[in-house]
Amino acid sequence: MPLMVNEKCIGCKLCEKACPFDAIHVVEKLAVVDLDKCTLCGACVPACKFDALKIDVKRRGAANKDDFKGVWVFAEQKKGKVQSVAFELLGAGRKLADVRKSELCAVLLGKDVTGETARLFHKGADKVYVVDRPELENFLDEPYAKILDKLVKKYKPEILLAGASTIGRALIPRVAILSNTGLTADCTGLDIDPATGNLLQTRPAFGGNIMATILTDLHRPQMATVRHKVMKELAPDTSRTGQVIDVTDIDAADLSSRTKIANIVDELEKTVNLTEADVIVSGGRGLRAPENFKMLEELALVVGGAVGASRAAVDSGWMPYSHQVGQTGKTVCPKVYIACGISGAIQHLVGMQSSDVIIAINKDPDAPIFSVANYGIVGDVFEVVPQLTTKLKEVLKK
Repeated sequence: MPLMVNEKCIGCKLCEKACPFDAIHVVEKLAVVDLDKCTLCGACVPACKFDALKIDVKRRGAANKDDFKGVWVFAEQKKGKVQSVAFELLGAGRKLADVRKSELCAVLLGKDVTGETARLFHKGADKVYVVDRPELENFLDEPYAKILDKLVKKYKPEILLAGASTIGRALIPRVAILSNTGLTADCTGLDIDPATGNLLQTRPAFGGNIMATILTDLHRPQMATVRHKVMKELAPDTSRTGQVIDVTDIDAADLSSRTKIANIVDELEKTVNLTEADVIVSGGRGLRAPENFKMLEELALVVGGAVGASRAAVDSGWMPYSHQVGQTGKTVCPKVYIACGISGAIQHLVGMQSSDVIIAINKDPDAPIFSVANYGIVGDVFEVVPQLTTKLKEVLKK
């Protein structure tokens, strides 16, 4: 239902001032709503001192929360190997499950993946639901979503977590729609509200300028995707075992898809994978040209690290998108992050500020990157980086 204005309106214009979308205007002492502009954000309702505005939200039937129990983690895999983001989510999920006094379960879909269950137990899982079928060798969102939704409706987990990866971002929204529940994307914090038991899902909003905590109060399961390298893995406990549940009630309809994979092209990295690297050397607009990234590649090779890039460098075509660090790229958490010629916009900081040690190289002493850096070098990257590379070669040879 749209925003409604009743007879209590006196044309005070408080709602007009509160509307961030310029959707309300007072005409002849009465607030008039432009329905094409109104997004039902609700900012105007508390601004009205006369209770003249109302948004009558029709809620779909709420779930019986008592029917749902347990924390689930979608164990993303590629080529039969569970990805590290799944282990990070098991670390976060273990804490949530302990607070809720429930089981932590992993869901593993793929081909020839049963052998990976032991690693999931070692990293905190109590149960692993396995769907091992040849048709699931490579990810396709339709069959994966139908199968995961089928498991959710059968076993009723209270919480379902997935990585905010390419796969997770394609899969979990479909599952949320099929399961008639909400989803919070790109979370950086997860906790349990002690008063209600609801999952507190925290994520950056408005370009990282504020942190929003979101609740799924009426529906279950509570779903969230979490960025890679935000949560910490638990130390592996090789003595841990658990229950493997082999899901066999999968039929042809569950495996059907309107799309198919024509070809898979693996991107060859000159250095180690960006999200797995202990050392990352990143470049921004200050490098001026794409060929200057070779200088960073040389430094990264010396220290056994990876090369990253700011959005400005990627948008300029200097580096592929797979190297982008930031809010619209990858979140990284290396031991050492070296920012070369990067000014430090908030969108970039969101993706790397949790690094253990940040070293910034920039000729502008007032660059925002220095506000988060542990060590700062004010100087020309074209002079500093080659000297740093040469010195590290000498030191590492000893």
